[in-house]
Amino acid sequence: MRIAPSRRPKPGTKPRGHPGGPPPAPRYLRGLLRAAQALLQLQHPLRPHLPPPPRRARPLRDRHKDVLKWGDEVEYMLVKFDHENKKVRLLLCGEEVLQTLQDKGEKINPNHPTLWRPEYGSYMIEGTPGQPYGGTMSEFNTVQDNMRKRRQEAASVLKENEAVCTVTSFPRLGCPGFTVPEYKPTPVEGGASKSLFFPDEAINKHPRFSTLTRNIRHRRGEKVVINVPIFKDKNTPSPFIETFPNDDGEAAKAAKPDYIYMDAMGFGMGNCCLQVTFQACSISEARYLYDQLATICPIVMALSAASPFYRGYVSDIDCRWGVISASVDDRTREERGLEPLKNNHYRISKSRYDSIDSYLSECGEKYNDIDLTIDKDIYEHLIKEGIDHLLAQHIAHLFIRDPLTLFEEKIHLDDANESDHFENIQSTNWQTMRFKPPPPNSDIGWRVEFRPMEVQLTDFENSAYVVFVVLLTRVILSYKLDFLIPLSKVDENMKVAQKRDAVRQGMFYFRKDICKGGNVVVDGCGSAQNGTGTDTEEYILMSIDTIINGKEGVFPGLIPILNSYLENMEVDVDTRCTILNYLKLIKKRASGELMTVARWMREFIAQHPDYKQDSVITDEMNYSLIWKCNQIAQGQAECPELLGVGFNKKQSGNKTGSL
Repeated sequence: MRIAPSRRPKPGTKPRGHPGGPPPAPRYLRGLLRAAQALLQLQHPLRPHLPPPPRRARPLRDRHKDVLKWGDEVEYMLVKFDHENKKVRLLLCGEEVLQTLQDKGEKINPNHPTLWRPEYGSYMIEGTPGQPYGGTMSEFNTVQDNMRKRRQEAASVLKENEAVCTVTSFPRLGCPGFTVPEYKPTPVEGGASKSLFFPDEAINKHPRFSTLTRNIRHRRGEKVVINVPIFKDKNTPSPFIETFPNDDGEAAKAAKPDYIYMDAMGFGMGNCCLQVTFQACSISEARYLYDQLATICPIVMALSAASPFYRGYVSDIDCRWGVISASVDDRTREERGLEPLKNNHYRISKSRYDSIDSYLSECGEKYNDIDLTIDKDIYEHLIKEGIDHLLAQHIAHLFIRDPLTLFEEKIHLDDANESDHFENIQSTNWQTMRFKPPPPNSDIGWRVEFRPMEVQLTDFENSAYVVFVVLLTRVILSYKLDFLIPLSKVDENMKVAQKRDAVRQGMFYFRKDICKGGNVVVDGCGSAQNGTGTDTEEYILMSIDTIINGKEGVFPGLIPILNSYLENMEVDVDTRCTILNYLKLIKKRASGELMTVARWMREFIAQHPDYKQDSVITDEMNYSLIWKCNQIAQGQAECPELLGVGFNKKQSGNKTGSL
């Protein structure tokens, strides 16, 4: 762990308004401290040196009784088809569509089954279920119905030739004329992104989004730099080198040969994803799930791969993660290690958007093997207030980042709202997992957010991935499974997961013995090492097929473990059929029998009559692809290589579709 020098006044300095003595806890930490002190009182009731928990935190004493709740988030793109000219463009009306959906839904009925929220792109919206799902197995039978309702609601407020799509990355994002209305980029200093390709009009009009874009660029001291390797096809120029009109020299300097260059936050945050949030019954359970699921993130990312195209070119990656990471990387040259430290305080090894940097549970501590930079003052204050080392270093690591936005009216907050400052930092640390403390004045409990998945074309696929992850959390808790490996190996897995066809070609570090103390229900599990063996004995390289489906004598497989769990649960026939269909999709994607969305898209473009094997995606090719995606999502076209033979094309949004 690297302890960073403080950005705050030197020892002995008397901050304004606090003459004499040590300064109080930063306002943005007091809410978290109070909650933590309440938990410490619960866990250690005989510790007299701790002050009694404040009134607001006292409900946290019973937070260990919270029930399982969970929900998904699906991000959508709005597109408009020009059938005459065979073009499809991103439709910049997200704000109007969002307002209409909210006016017709939650503003009339607080119990409306869907909720809608803004997203980064002016062509994007985010939909969630109106109420969280509960802990019963029958809830799994409602997920796809709710996703279908969201898609139908959004489509109902669109006009002719307009559609709502769940496509992770729009293939011609950043190409000339990719939006309607059409806007040209204005790469001037006064703009938000100063991009050569992405017009500011494509950013959501809410000031938060343009402010984030501008402040990331200003803090970094230059535009963000995104370089994605191009796929080298038969006729792709070698080396692949572009020239950029209107370039002031920055792009020519930043672009790399044989890479697709992009220069704006919109190229990352303008993509769509699929996320799941879980409420745990206690803080300890939340920390346990956070750690265990962190090791699963690269595996599910590769399984959900759906973004092989960028700025009109075929790339050599299948996932968007590294693109988003670079698109919001506000680190200065000093923080990136390119120049000696002078104006900044420490090196920062990762972007704000990346994999987690430390485990939170006690069983994960021994696997925290990557260098962790923390804010010394915050860490020491948290420790002094009774926060344990693992949680204290997690929070202190979040606060090595500067705030990216701060609304004037929220600079001075009363105690009831003081967690807003913590959330301001928390919400702009975008990691594979997010640990979410209870908000003030709320009955919401401790939550963890699973963030690495790419959105799929159909409601059936998205439901399958969501249910798979939720079921996995139930099995982890029920069987006390242990997936932990050194975090450095998880980071290596993240790099592999983004590569082209990683689901079939990649090898991933994974724990061999995942059962703590053994579990007779899980076939093939023996006694857990629990630190008795060497690291090399605990984990090996496995294919995703082995991890998901198992391999005799090597690993039992996650799907067989889930099936064992289901056999021991009381599940009605309809729900069991639904779940088994979902697991079949995951099973066949892992084995390679069914394609990932990324692989299917690659083959679609490769077989297009206009494709010249030069890695270029033309307007007409893009139109054909997105139109096909829309037909599949609407159940108007079959796609057996993606969804399986026998999938009912008329019911692709229906839970009864079978594989």
